[in-house]
Amino acid sequence: MAKERTIRIHDLLGALNGLYPPALAEDWDNVGLQVGDPGSEVHRVLICLDVNEAAVQRAVAADAQALIAHHPLLFKPLKRVSPGDEPGRSVFAAIRAEVAVLCAHTNLDRACPGLNDWLADRLGLNGTQPLLGGREGELLKLVVFIPDGHQDAVAEALFAAGAGRIGAYDCCSFRVSGEGSFRAGPDCTPFIGRPGERERTPEWRLEVAVPAELSGRVINRLIKAHPYEDVAYDLFPLQNRREDIGLGRIGRLSAEISLETFARQVKDALALDHLRLVGDPRQPVEKVAVCGGSGAFLIHEAARRGADVLVTGDIKYHEARSAEQLGLGLLDAGHFGTEQPAVDDLRAALSAIAEQRQWPVEFVSMSGEKEPFQVI
Repeated sequence: MAKERTIRIHDLLGALNGLYPPALAEDWDNVGLQVGDPGSEVHRVLICLDVNEAAVQRAVAADAQALIAHHPLLFKPLKRVSPGDEPGRSVFAAIRAEVAVLCAHTNLDRACPGLNDWLADRLGLNGTQPLLGGREGELLKLVVFIPDGHQDAVAEALFAAGAGRIGAYDCCSFRVSGEGSFRAGPDCTPFIGRPGERERTPEWRLEVAVPAELSGRVINRLIKAHPYEDVAYDLFPLQNRREDIGLGRIGRLSAEISLETFARQVKDALALDHLRLVGDPRQPVEKVAVCGGSGAFLIHEAARRGADVLVTGDIKYHEARSAEQLGLGLLDAGHFGTEQPAVDDLRAALSAIAEQRQWPVEFVSMSGEKEPFQVI
């Protein structure tokens, strides 16, 4: 019988980062492993929205060796770590209990599929795409020079690694033939020619687009697939903004309904006790923008994209007034209300990875997390 593989925190982190690359996170964010030993074994993982001392205690009670949260435990730079206040109290609790703490925050928000896709699905949106697309530099151009006869094999290796995607198209490349020249040093083992002699040989210039977070993997595949011992390639950052990742989502309902009717559907879909509405309850709604958490910064972008309503949380007074002036409806379903349902979706995504890799790890959603606000 084959020995069951031991899974460690660094394996868990690799799976989390593979689904939601840290490179997608906002510059101000703090994601990944925050507390814990990467070499520790893990058999059960508790997934939650917020990490606090109670969450650590729940992890211990569930015999979980790790917590994965959406909101970072360690967010701002620490000047001290004390059990007398937060986040020090939770850090101490996690270390004492030997419970690792990992986080996927804005990388989970911006990834596709990610938190905002799950929110859009819950609200019945179709044909969704990012509301605010990628940033400059998140898409790279790889240019590599390949000896004649090997260009197809190298291209296939790059495509398999995730290169060559443009919008809804994949396996995209540009190729042009030319002539390369080189002279191998005395200690080289050249694929073409001999050391010390100048060579001129037919080569192909191959260009492909590469998502920045996949660049390491793509280059590794390139080196393995390319016949030259020293591969000549260039990697350029592009100003093109990616359309496959970004903050928020925008899509359409299957049929036009009133803002009030849609608000009631949102309330039911997210199991809310209440929500706040800005706009005429009778106004028609078909095109909908969503952003889990705090998405008021997307009000103008949602209006520019022709949305009838934006569903998000943490709306302030003057932000609501701005939406009124723009003719954009708002549904404030709360920070907690728009993000907490993603706990189950994250559990499902990680469970699928564990099953695919045959990991003896169980992922469990933490029950009982509650909205901090009460309405009286």
